[in-house]
Amino acid sequence: MLGALAPGINGPTRNTLKMRFLSLGWCACDIFGLAFFSNSSLIFHVTRRIGEEDDADCIKEVGFDLILCRLIGNKPNMTITAFPVIKNGCVMVRGKVVLTGVPENVFISPATPGSAFIGATSTTFSSRHVFNLGILENCKFMCLFIAKIWWMIPRVGKSAKDIPMETQMLLLEAGEESFLADDETIEETVTQNKFYVLILPVLDGAFRTTLQGTQSNELQFCYESGDPQVQTCQAREGVFVNSGDNPFQLIKDSIKILAKHKGTFSHLENKKAPAHLDWFGWCTWDAFYTHVTPNGIKEGLQSFKDGGISPKFLIIDDGWQETVNEYHKEGEPLIEGTQFATRLTDITENSKFRESESDGSSANLKELIHYIKENYGLMYVYMWHALAGYWGGVLASSEALKNLEKYGVGVIDPEKVFHFYNDMHSYLASSGVDGVKVDVQNLLETLGSGYGGRVSITKQYHEALDESIEKNFGDNNLICCMCHISDSVFSSKKSATARASEDFMPNEPTFQTLHIASVSFNSLLLGDIVVQIGICSIATMTQLSSMVQHEHWAVVQSIDKPGKHDFNILKKLVLQDGSVLRARYAGRPTRDCLFIDPVMDGKRLLKIWNLNKITGVVGVFNCQGAGCWPMKQAPENYSTTAATYISDRVSPLDVEYLDDIAGKNWTGDSAVYAFNSGSLSRVPKNKSVEVSLGVLQCEIFTVSPIKFAPIGLINMYNSGGAVEEYILKDTITIKARGCGLFGAYSSVKPSCCKVDKKDEEFTYCSRMDY
Repeated sequence: MLGALAPGINGPTRNTLKMRFLSLGWCACDIFGLAFFSNSSLIFHVTRRIGEEDDADCIKEVGFDLILCRLIGNKPNMTITAFPVIKNGCVMVRGKVVLTGVPENVFISPATPGSAFIGATSTTFSSRHVFNLGILENCKFMCLFIAKIWWMIPRVGKSAKDIPMETQMLLLEAGEESFLADDETIEETVTQNKFYVLILPVLDGAFRTTLQGTQSNELQFCYESGDPQVQTCQAREGVFVNSGDNPFQLIKDSIKILAKHKGTFSHLENKKAPAHLDWFGWCTWDAFYTHVTPNGIKEGLQSFKDGGISPKFLIIDDGWQETVNEYHKEGEPLIEGTQFATRLTDITENSKFRESESDGSSANLKELIHYIKENYGLMYVYMWHALAGYWGGVLASSEALKNLEKYGVGVIDPEKVFHFYNDMHSYLASSGVDGVKVDVQNLLETLGSGYGGRVSITKQYHEALDESIEKNFGDNNLICCMCHISDSVFSSKKSATARASEDFMPNEPTFQTLHIASVSFNSLLLGDIVVQIGICSIATMTQLSSMVQHEHWAVVQSIDKPGKHDFNILKKLVLQDGSVLRARYAGRPTRDCLFIDPVMDGKRLLKIWNLNKITGVVGVFNCQGAGCWPMKQAPENYSTTAATYISDRVSPLDVEYLDDIAGKNWTGDSAVYAFNSGSLSRVPKNKSVEVSLGVLQCEIFTVSPIKFAPIGLINMYNSGGAVEEYILKDTITIKARGCGLFGAYSSVKPSCCKVDKKDEEFTYCSRMDY
């Protein structure tokens, strides 16, 4: 305004400046009015962009500040939340230092209010860069990294040196008081003010990003295309950063932001779930491996039928295709490793499935599928194949596949791969097949050279696969396997189901604890992108692993050999009609277990939470002392045989989003039912019950918010999964699935009990902890 009054300013300019400043004044009044008299949030956004690399067309974006202020009424307190920013050589989130010693070539650019991308520039072009992000020390973290080419596992620590190569997710625990506080300080002063920082390496155009740490506690990100011809001098959006008070909501929101921003994948809520998810299934892999035959399949299905529980869903795994191994000479033993060079020679079934059965039931794949559906009540039959056709791709000299050009190790040209999928899937569909399990997906990361890089070839294969599935099977009937690498995860546009972890090893008892822990932690990233499927042997696993089926996965799927099924366990997993009591989400570690090592620290039990429609569930597992993580040195005096009992506590607060299903009039109390002990306790929301377990022991708690609290079918592991809905009036009406012994908590004895309008006897116990 003073500038408008200065000498030498002409009339029109003076009037324009006056109007601008008057408008600015009105805006300021509106802003402060909203601040003091509204619950709305105000967002101030400043972006600074400087410099250009003349030879590389690289723009250096040195930082931005986003501040969210909320002033409510006349309250003296103001909540200020700081957004990701580089300031004084530090990456700061909510005003707290996350990384120190940030190099000058690192920059931040906004994604949404509250989230951002971290990038970096280089002076040279390359297909692979490793950028330093800064120093990470004295901060609790949990990360997920690729331990094998196919699978992720978790790792916890406090400094960057503990972060392995190929890390695909990093979650930090922070405190409002002091980000770098020690354990005692966090416990005493920051517990109520914890927040979480998600650092997620993502796909950026043709490049894939991963995190890694150095011995000097530098956090780095690796940025690579996988094709020497695809080069860059900068990583614009390689690493995504977001923060939140609820770690599970933080990850969910972040996945949604990235799905919308990147457009290369979809959040699970936007995908169509296959119908087989709600049914018990059997996979032929561990029963037969590649020696699967029609007779073996029928023997397995008959043994289920004789036991009174029949699968409705079957996967005919590896072993049905026509293949050749050029490195294996007939009559000589197989050289270890050469099995992965075996190649596909035809899209039709091999000779084992074309031989006439002695009972005349089938002479080809189509007749076999018709027979087993008719005689064993199967609803869905899936066939296995690899993403590239087979483990070693397809055989270049195969007459059956001569219409497809082959390159390298037998990889099909990405521009032609849809035709390959369409030919195979149309043949399978015409034979009565309902869907496919597509395995060996991470192989593509090694085949990107000459095809635009690993991200490009993976994207093209997945798009072609999705298109063929939709055309030939229609119901998104696809299970992805060996697909944990981020190229595949962030190319998952339509596929809605995937394997949760490495194969279950029934003959390796020490593997059970690793399997359970890795599945639950992997769910943190994968659970918002796909429904996770696990397979395990019901016969050889302990109760620990059988109970985790409902806690983690959407499908109960056995791999037992014919006649080796444990029907006592199956009856706790599967209803009489072959359906399963499926929880709403993927099972994830409770908040207090996110930053512990439940396998090797010897101190803590692993708690895993989930939700049903009406109840919550917490599985508690002693995974200590029975196995060791790969690539991690065991502490001194560590024993895998010590029968150590460990105690912990379970609270209704362990179940995230319990308030959402409890309803408006919930008092905060819950009925907590322990499956193994059969005990029932009334537990206030902020209280807990103790549990003590030996190695490989477990317990599952059903948590039902009390007004009237249905527990469900108490002889099923996921008891509350049987409760579909209930209406609380003068008469309590419950809609449930299955049949069996139903339990509920009521503060007074009901006057009567009816099932399908018929009076039923019931027992009532007036004391707790019976």
